[in-house]
Amino acid sequence: MELCDLGRVVRLADALFPDHPEDAPRFAERQARGGDLCLVLADEADALGGYAVAYPWPLDLVPPLNQPVAVLRDPGTAIYLHDLGVRPDLSGAGHARAGLALLVERARDAGHTAIALVAVNGSAAFWQARGFAVRPTSEAAAAKVASYGPDARYMVLPL
Repeated sequence: MELCDLGRVVRLADALFPDHPEDAPRFAERQARGGDLCLVLADEADALGGYAVAYPWPLDLVPPLNQPVAVLRDPGTAIYLHDLGVRPDLSGAGHARAGLALLVERARDAGHTAIALVAVNGSAAFWQARGFAVRPTSEAAAAKVASYGPDARYMVLPL
């Protein structure tokens, strides 16, 4: 993902996750932190089919939705998968699995030991099928997870 992709990423995110809107500056901030952990799925005509936004972030800390992310001296050895989305007309073709596989490879190559995320919109079973497990959180983290919706779950994949 490059800076020039962000407008299309935000539009797709708004369409895919209308209950979790985030402003373009939040995506830009996360993309700047994530570097090659942020991905886009595009065809030969450069049409955006999906994206992933991930960045180094400590385990058991849940970033707030649509808020600036704190600057941390030590983000630890985990990454946070903030978003992974694929256009509905492309779902079921393995793009999410392929994007996750690439993200896992890049995270391992960079020395990260885990990927964390908050599963939303009933997606916990999807993530469990890919090796993520629900992880208990502190009260403070549980409150942030709850802000993602009633079915939100904090999940971790050890690498």
